[in-house]
Amino acid sequence: MFDKARYIVVEGPIGAGKTSLARRLAERLDARALFEQPELNPFLGRFYQDAERWAMSTQLHFLFQRFDQLGIVAEAMEKQQRVVSDFVLDKDPLFAALNLAPDELALYQRVFDAMKPAAPPKPDLIIYLQAKPETLVERVRRRGLDTERRITEQYLERVAERYARFFYQYDAAPLFIVDAEVLNPVDHDDDFELLLDRLRNMRSYREFFGYAA
Repeated sequence: MFDKARYIVVEGPIGAGKTSLARRLAERLDARALFEQPELNPFLGRFYQDAERWAMSTQLHFLFQRFDQLGIVAEAMEKQQRVVSDFVLDKDPLFAALNLAPDELALYQRVFDAMKPAAPPKPDLIIYLQAKPETLVERVRRRGLDTERRITEQYLERVAERYARFFYQYDAAPLFIVDAEVLNPVDHDDDFELLLDRLRNMRSYREFFGYAA
């Protein structure tokens, strides 16, 4: 399954390491890397200071960015290029439901439904990184980005819970769940090689990867 996958997505809550792992996978697979670009969202820093005021602007900027990037994914796949990304479009409403007021959410959903491609590129495999909120907080603080300084543990707890709920019922693509509490395939070479081995031996539509698995 892994060796045949042309479009691979690494997902997970803020601080789980999805972008770093996606970058490492893309380098190993000689694939085209396509990442979220939070540094280009002019509203993100203001959102973490005043979420109620800036949530809609932040959400719509990310939404348009992801739609643009899906076009790049489609072009790459038409050229038979392998793609590794760090977001799946179906997850976007997760943050909208978490951050927007009901009237804003209704407006966002109309925009999402109107702009979503009829047949967006479908991932061949999703790698979902799980971690506890306190671990996410520690990792966010360690990387020290200015826009993330005001992220609270309570917010990350809500994000992690929404991710867990989303992927619990997700069945649109094969799903490989990684316990990022005990495994660090970003910084530890042994864990990365073990991850690749388990991915290459993946046989089920949904699998879990941890030392105890």
